Amino acid sequence: MKVLVLNCGSSSIKYQFIDTTSKIALAQGMVERIGMSSAILTHQPHDREKIKIVGEILDHNIAIEYVIAVLLSPNHGVIKDKKEIDAVGHRVVHGGETFSGSVLITDQVMKALKDNIELAPLHNPPNIKGIQATKEHLPSTPQVGVFDTAFHVKMPPRAYLYGIPYELYKKYKIRRYGFHGTSHRFVSERAAAILGKPIEQLKIITAHLGNGCSMAAVDGGRSVDTTMGFTPLEGLIMGTRSGDLDSSIILYIMAKEGLSLSEANTLLNKHSGLIGISGESSDMREIEEAVAEGNKKAKYAFDVFTYRIKKYVGAYTAAMGGLDALVFTGGIGENSVMVRKDVCMNMEFLGIMFDELANQNVKGECSISSSDSKVNVLRIPTNEELVIALDTELIVTEQLSLKQSASVK
Repeated sequence: MKVLVLNCGSSSIKYQFIDTTSKIALAQGMVERIGMSSAILTHQPHDREKIKIVGEILDHNIAIEYVIAVLLSPNHGVIKDKKEIDAVGHRVVHGGETFSGSVLITDQVMKALKDNIELAPLHNPPNIKGIQATKEHLPSTPQVGVFDTAFHVKMPPRAYLYGIPYELYKKYKIRRYGFHGTSHRFVSERAAAILGKPIEQLKIITAHLGNGCSMAAVDGGRSVDTTMGFTPLEGLIMGTRSGDLDSSIILYIMAKEGLSLSEANTLLNKHSGLIGISGESSDMREIEEAVAEGNKKAKYAFDVFTYRIKKYVGAYTAAMGGLDALVFTGGIGENSVMVRKDVCMNMEFLGIMFDELANQNVKGECSISSSDSKVNVLRIPTNEELVIALDTELIVTEQLSLKQSASVK
C-alpha cells in the first residue's frame, strides 16, 4: 500500500509518501510559511535531487494541493495518478481519553477531535484543517488518525492522576496524557527486535530527546508512565520549555512581573528550558559548542538537561522493578555523544556499563553499552512516519475486509 503521511502544524505541513511493502519513503518534504506569499515547498524524491518551490500558499487547503501536485509532477513526482495514493495517515497530537489506538476518520471521529481542541488548542486545529483539506482533494481516499497520546492512554491511574481534587479530573479530564507516543512505541518495539526477545518480557526506558523531550517507562510493551503530562510542558528540560516546575513559581513570577495568562504561557513554552538557562540557544549543538568555550550558563543548561534525564532513568527503573534496555532517540538522543555519555556515566549500580568508544562511533541502530552490561543501552533512530503509514495500512485493510464480509452476508 502507498500511504501519504501528513503532519500538519499551524504554518507548516511535513509529509512522506511511503510504500508500506518496502517500507521506503518514495518522497518526502515540507511546506513552510503557510499563510504567506513567500511560502516554501521543499520536496525530495527518494531517487532524485531535492527541489524548492516558492509561491503563495495562503492556507492548508492550498498547501495540500501543492503536495499532491508535486507528487504527480512529471519531473519531480513519484506517481502518475491520484488513485495511486491508497490512503492518508495523519499525525494527530491529542486524542484525549477517547482514542486508545489509530482510527479510520469518520464524522464521529472528527467531532471527537473538535471536542478535544481545548486539550491541545495549538495542535489539534491544524491537524483538523489538514484532514478537511485532504478530504476535499482526495474525497474517496480513506484517512486514518494516529494519535501522539494513544500509546500512553492505558497508563495506570497511579501514573496519570495528579494531586488535585478528583472531581476536577472527572469534570475537565485533567490527567497525564503524554506525547511522542508513536516514537516511544516504535523504538521500544525495535529494541525488542534487536534484543531478540518478546517485548512482553522486557522493561524498557525510551528517551525521545529533541527540541521537545520526553521519556517513557515501557513495561511488557505498554507505557506505564511518561514524563510529559496534561500538556507537552511537563517533564524534561527542553529547547524552549521549562519541564518540571514548582507550580507556585509561575504564580510568583506572574505577580512580580505583572504577566497575563498568555504571557506566562509564552514564558514557560517559548523562553524557558535550554534557551532560558543558557541565554544562548535552544539548540543542543550550540549549547555544547558554548560549553566547550567555557560558557558557564551553557554548562548549567547542559547539566540540568542531562541530570533530569538521569533522575528519570532511576525513577522509571524503580517504577518498573527493573530495567532491560535504555533507548536514546530523537535529534539529540541520536546525535549527541556528550548527552548520552553524561546520562550513562556512573550508572553501574543500575547495571548500566557504558562503552565510550561505541558511543563515539554510532551508526544506525546500535548498542552503546559494554558486553558485560546488564542493561542494554541502544541508539535507535525513530521513524514515526513509518508507524503512521503501517497503522494506516492496518486500519484500512481491516475496514475493507469488514466491508467484503458484510457484502458476502
